[in-house]
Amino acid sequence: MNRFLIAITVMLPTLIEIIDTSVVNVSLDHIRGSLSAGIDESTWAITSYLVSNAIIIPITGWLSRVFGRKNYLIASIAMFTVSSFLCGSAWSLRALIIFRIIQGIGGGGLQPLSQSILLEAFPPSQHGRAMAIFGVGIMFGPIVGPLLGGWITDNWSWRWIFYINVPIGIISIILSTLVIKDPPYMKRQRMKIDYPGLLLLALGLGSLQFVLDKGQREDWFGSPVIVAFSLITVISLVLFVILELFSDAPVINLRIFRDRTFTTGNILMFFAFFNLFASIVLLPIYLQTMMGYTAFLAGVVLGPGGLATMIALPVAGRLVEKRNPKVILVIGIVVSGFSTYLMSLFNLQTGFWTLVWPRVVLGIGMGFLFIPLTTLTLSHIPKEKMTDATAMYNLLRNIGGSVGVAYVTTILSRRAQFHQARLIEHLTPFDSAYQVARERLEGVLRFRGVDSLSPDALIHAELLRQSGMGAFNDAFFLVSILMALILPLVFIMKWNRRRGERPAITH
Repeated sequence: MNRFLIAITVMLPTLIEIIDTSVVNVSLDHIRGSLSAGIDESTWAITSYLVSNAIIIPITGWLSRVFGRKNYLIASIAMFTVSSFLCGSAWSLRALIIFRIIQGIGGGGLQPLSQSILLEAFPPSQHGRAMAIFGVGIMFGPIVGPLLGGWITDNWSWRWIFYINVPIGIISIILSTLVIKDPPYMKRQRMKIDYPGLLLLALGLGSLQFVLDKGQREDWFGSPVIVAFSLITVISLVLFVILELFSDAPVINLRIFRDRTFTTGNILMFFAFFNLFASIVLLPIYLQTMMGYTAFLAGVVLGPGGLATMIALPVAGRLVEKRNPKVILVIGIVVSGFSTYLMSLFNLQTGFWTLVWPRVVLGIGMGFLFIPLTTLTLSHIPKEKMTDATAMYNLLRNIGGSVGVAYVTTILSRRAQFHQARLIEHLTPFDSAYQVARERLEGVLRFRGVDSLSPDALIHAELLRQSGMGAFNDAFFLVSILMALILPLVFIMKWNRRRGERPAITH
């Protein structure tokens, strides 16, 4: 079977699933108005999907063994397609949330399944090429999702952001039926179901995703609700790990973390997507709130970075097949961290191209980071454990992105308050510079005949802008430092030069 036909078959549903993770964000106001819901209520359309998605991803390997991988893949695409149609037809917010939960359950397994199938379809010597194909979907989805969602919502209706998945899903089901074949170790097996493990995993990951999504809005641990869900997260996940390590039929094979390269690679991927999502969330907020850009122009600034990633991915894939991936990975981390440092130098007078280039640099860096990191991390995993490994890898990637977003939004709020408090210390009647500025503004307003504004109001507005800019600088800088700190972890990883061999992992 043609490898690239297999690649198209598995990446088509994966791409729409990744796009659907972010596409709703820009349509939320339209959804809220159409379904007569409040702002806090409407965000559950996003949270419900993320929670159900996070629960399914790590048990993809187990579900593949229970139902057979091909059967589970087709069932997941079918569930995602049907629930997409139901989301578009939702008559109330409650109905939309229920259908989004089902959509998240259907879509959760698509990323790890496509990654494991790709790695099996391509020989070990071409894994860099396979991960370049996978990386196109992973990197392209978060970029095109908001742009596509905004365009469809403005020109058609928010319902079409879901309806558009239906024909693609039908094509994917047909292709998967004809193209995908299960190897013997991925056929359906009779297995004992670990109900306590499933319950603890669902509680732990569901609560964690809730905390990350709602924490900043609820003032983190100042909220009893966030404290309660944080306790549920910790207790559930600790008990889950203990239970799974001693279980005869674990839901997740945690023993794969005995491989230090796999464990280190997961940590690096967590922080890589921490950096990526933190940057692509901060940048449009900065452009729209500080620079006055429209949503479309903010997308124009982000767009070249996505194009740079598309170019960098196949180049990195080729290099990985010829060079030690650790060298390319170091370059990717350094370039990604440097790009975020460049963003920390932005100010209120930064020009368009000065805004675009750091995003382009980040796109190149992430392309050179993703391919070698994935190749290294999964290079020691035997084929029969690959779906378990890719499930955990995708879970930690997604959680890294969620933590990155939660972290930078919190830093943005706290540092803005800090800078505002520091700047306001000088705005007193006894400060000569303040008095001079106030008198000049008063003269300008009087000369122009503007009576509706006061000098104090203008100075206060500028103070808020400056404190906000300082907060953005701090957030970008902290993320760049974090990327520098993870660099030594690369040297812990092992590279198996004899690409055809895969050491076994004991049960």
